[in-house]
Amino acid sequence: MTDLRHHGDADLGPGLVDLAVNVRADAPPPWLRAVLHASLDASAAYPDPVAARAAVAAAHGRPVEEVLLAAGAAEVFVLVARAVRPRLAAVVHPSFTEPEAALRAAGHPVTRVVLSADDGRRLDPAAVPGDADLVVLGNPTNPTSVLHPAADIAALARPGRVLVVDEAFADTVPGERESLASRRDLPGVLVVRSLTKTWGLAGLRVGYALGPAPLIAALEAQQPHWPVSTPALAALAACSTPAARAEADAAARELGHRREVLLRSLPPSVLVEGTPRSSFVLLRVPDGARVRAELRQRGWAVRRGDTFPGLTPDHLRVAVRTPGISSAFSADLAAVLSSAPTPEEVP
Repeated sequence: MTDLRHHGDADLGPGLVDLAVNVRADAPPPWLRAVLHASLDASAAYPDPVAARAAVAAAHGRPVEEVLLAAGAAEVFVLVARAVRPRLAAVVHPSFTEPEAALRAAGHPVTRVVLSADDGRRLDPAAVPGDADLVVLGNPTNPTSVLHPAADIAALARPGRVLVVDEAFADTVPGERESLASRRDLPGVLVVRSLTKTWGLAGLRVGYALGPAPLIAALEAQQPHWPVSTPALAALAACSTPAARAEADAAARELGHRREVLLRSLPPSVLVEGTPRSSFVLLRVPDGARVRAELRQRGWAVRRGDTFPGLTPDHLRVAVRTPGISSAFSADLAAVLSSAPTPEEVP
């Protein structure tokens, strides 16, 4: 049974270099920390989401009625499971496992659409069952780092179907290419976004969803009062400004350079699955459980792959870091792979 509740933070440990969690920075940038500190002065009052909701709406060219603010993307998936009553939910894998976990916890029937490694883990719209009235996928996809063409995802939208697109990593792609966040012409499309990855805000729990006003209202009806804290609302407003979005885009371009350094430095025996476009890469190595354990002994935490449907213990997800860290990691990975026991040494 796949452990859908396992996440990268469970692979961390004292003294380990974190390549398991996909947050870009150890802390928010100084200007955002100042915003958060200032928001504490307003925290005696109940949260007022009006400004933050308007800022998110303006950033994506939508009316405020098409914006839902939430305590992280994970909350949105729970709200979907509560508000939508699908006859059949299809979840495209390998992908972030919280949507399926939420759907199963709510008692909904779920089928898995597992993308093939032979095809670079690319989306084939024809593989999604036509009778699925709720479809969930990520773009770019965690853990494969594959960026699907917007046209392929749009082909899944149809009347009577809710199409949930997890874009938690969309801002790690320069220009947010292939994003559907500003598309209002597609029926039933719900785009889920997060501030966690680019802005170093995993602990704040802040995200949002964009979609048709009736669907947004149905999700909002499942929320308690004041679901998003005052500091989280301040972060939403601040990170939705043109200046902040330009900073995020510059960070995405730098990320691309760092990712190329990591890919070039990997040992030849390591298989990179798909074509990485986000802040992590999916590797396949021989004897993955041993490799992961020995990397840990050498001070590296990487994300195990076997808790993602469609992957195996030989899959490792590795976050993109600075060139120095990536080169050091690749050197240790090469040493671990070269130290594999020969068949004669295996008991």
